[in-house]
Amino acid sequence: MQPIDKDVRAFLIAEAFRFIERIVGIPGVRRIAMLGSLLSSKANPKDVDFLITVDDEADLTALAKSARRLKGMAQSKNKGADVFLANSAGQYIGRICHWSRCGPQFRATCDARNCGVREYLHDDLDDINLEPRLVKEPPLEIWPNVVARQSVAKDLLPFLAKYEVNRSEP
Repeated sequence: MQPIDKDVRAFLIAEAFRFIERIVGIPGVRRIAMLGSLLSSKANPKDVDFLITVDDEADLTALAKSARRLKGMAQSKNKGADVFLANSAGQYIGRICHWSRCGPQFRATCDARNCGVREYLHDDLDDINLEPRLVKEPPLEIWPNVVARQSVAKDLLPFLAKYEVNRSEP
């Protein structure tokens, strides 16, 4: 069992919201939602999980770069990060590929169904497949509107307040 770093939760929350700031302006990103243990008040969450809704034609390069940065920051605290993807129809389509060079010519062991067809889409749907309801109604939508479908840890509220304010602006 790993020792608990009292600051790891605050670190993961800060990095999660830095990630959001980096991706809100990426063309084709339609919704940013958070899933998993970070939503609870668990002192030692195992990872940061996002569900990002993207347009079918969106270039995933910038999103993948930001996701790798988030994952690297989480790994510096022996934690993880996953960025799950949904299409605009509300269907789970896979995760962001964690390799900086994506495609079958770079990774012969890639388990994505269609490695390289859509660059940086890791569609390993045989291994991970999110429930349709979770994809359509995630526990916490952060952007473009804050929608909480479950209770959210109090230490997330100051970060969410920024998005609540932005929502009410014209």
